[in-house]
Amino acid sequence: MKQKSNTFSLRSILFCVVFSLGMYAQHPAAVEQNLKKAGSNRAELEKAILYCKNSDDPQKLKAIYFLIANMDIHSSSDYYWENEAGNRIVYNELDYPNFDEAAKAFEAVKLQNPNLHPKAITYSDLETIKGDYLINNLDNAFKSWRVSAVKNISFDDFCEYILPYRISVEPIQDWRTTYNSKFSWISDKIETIGLEASLPYVSDEANSWFTNTWNSGGRKEPLPRLGSMQLLLRKQGPCEDLADLGVFTMRSIGIPATADFVPYWGTTRGGHAMNTFFDSNNKAIHFDYGTKEYNEKLRREPAKVLRLTYSKQNQTLASFEEQNNIPKGYLREQNYIDVTQEYWNTRNVKCSLYLNPKPLKTVYACTFSGLKWQPFWWAKVLKNEAQFNQICQGTVVLPQYYSNGKMIPASAPILVGDTETRILTPDLNQLQDLTISSVANYLILKPNVIYKLLYWNDKWQLIDTITATETTESLLFHKVPKNALLLLIASDSKGLERPFIVSEQGERTWY
Repeated sequence: MKQKSNTFSLRSILFCVVFSLGMYAQHPAAVEQNLKKAGSNRAELEKAILYCKNSDDPQKLKAIYFLIANMDIHSSSDYYWENEAGNRIVYNELDYPNFDEAAKAFEAVKLQNPNLHPKAITYSDLETIKGDYLINNLDNAFKSWRVSAVKNISFDDFCEYILPYRISVEPIQDWRTTYNSKFSWISDKIETIGLEASLPYVSDEANSWFTNTWNSGGRKEPLPRLGSMQLLLRKQGPCEDLADLGVFTMRSIGIPATADFVPYWGTTRGGHAMNTFFDSNNKAIHFDYGTKEYNEKLRREPAKVLRLTYSKQNQTLASFEEQNNIPKGYLREQNYIDVTQEYWNTRNVKCSLYLNPKPLKTVYACTFSGLKWQPFWWAKVLKNEAQFNQICQGTVVLPQYYSNGKMIPASAPILVGDTETRILTPDLNQLQDLTISSVANYLILKPNVIYKLLYWNDKWQLIDTITATETTESLLFHKVPKNALLLLIASDSKGLERPFIVSEQGERTWY
C-alpha cells in the first residue's frame, strides 16, 4: 500500500506539472514572458485572460493578449506624502467632491504633520494592475468601439488607440464610465456633423472649464502627468495634461485618439503636446487645445514630433539598443512613431563624422535648448557617416556620440536648409568685425549687463566680453570667425538665448 501510495503521489505531481506547462503554452510567447515578469501579480493578469477566453469573443482574447504583451514597458509615476518620521500619510485628493475641498483637507493634514514632504514612487503595470480593472476597461472599450460615431475602425486601430487603459506615465485610475457619461454629447455632435466639424465645439467646451497652466510653471509635486480623474478634479494643467484629456475623452466614446509630442522645439526652448484623432477613413486629424484654432499649424520648427502608441515599435532605438547606451529621456522608450513630416517640411540629413577611437554604432542629432545641446534623434554610424531622417528644415543640429554617460561632439553643427545643408565649421583664418544691435523680440541690450559672444568649435569658445552702459545701442565684437555658429549670452540670462549665424552682409539669423 505504501509503494502504491508513493506511485500515485508521483503521478499526481507529474500531471500537475504537465498540466500547468500546457496551460502556460496556450499563451503567445510575448504574453507568457510578461506573465513570468509579473511575479505574484500573474494571477490577476490570468484572471483577465480567463474572462476573455470564456467570453466567446475571439477579439477580446486577442485584445487582452495585446495589452499584456506590451505591458512590461508601462508604469505609473506617482507619489505619496510622508511625515517627518518617514511614515506614509493617508490622503487621496480623489476622496473629495472638488479640488477646493481636497486642498482644504490637505491643509488640515499639514497642520497635523509638520515637515510633510512628497515621496516619488513608480508602479510597474505588470506587477500592480488588477484583473478586474483590465476586464472593466476592456468591456467598456469594446462597447464604445462598437457603437462609435466614427465607423470602419479596424481592430488593430482599436487596440492601439481606443483599448489602452493608459497614455504615458500617469497614475492608473478608473475613467471610462465617467468620461463616457460626461462627453457623450460629442458622439451626438459627430453623428450630426462629423468628427472634424465637431472639434471646435470640443475645444471650446474644454477651454471653458480647464485652465492651461503652461506659462505658470510646473507642478511642485513629483507628478509628471495627472491621472484621468485628477484631470477632471483639478481642471488645470499644462499642454501635456490637456493632450491626455483629449485622449481620455475621445477613447471613452470610441474615437481613436492619441497624443503627439514635441520633445524640444528646434528654434526655441521647451516642447509641446497635442492630439491626433482618426476619422472613418483613418485620416489623422490634428487637434490642439492650446491654440486659438484647434487645427492651427505649428508656429515654429519642432526638433521632432512623435506619436505615442501603447505597443512597442520595432523602429525605435530602444527596441534593439541597450538602455545604458542611450541618453536619458524619451529615446529610451519603445512606444512612439515619428510623425514629424505630418507637421513640418523635413529633409534627410547626411553628414560625415569625426573619427572616434572607440567605435560607436549610434550617433545622435542634438538641438540647442535651455543653453544645452539636447539629443532628440539618432542614426546608425556607417564608415564614419550617418543619415538623420526627417529633420525639420530651418533648424540647426549638432551630431554627438554618447559614451559613458557623456555627449561627445561627432561633427560640426549642420544648418538644415530648404534644399541643402550647410556645415558650420568656423573659419579661423577669416575673421570679421560684428556689430550686434537691439532687435525687438530677439535682443534688447540692457545697461550694466555683461554680454559674452561665443562660437562653436566642438565647444563654446569665448570671443569677447562687453558690458553695456546706459548709452549702449550696439555691441562691436572683433575677430569673429566666418561660417561659425554664434551665441550671445547675457549675465542676467534666463536660458532663452538662441544660436545664430551671420551672413556676408552682416545679417543675423537666429535658430
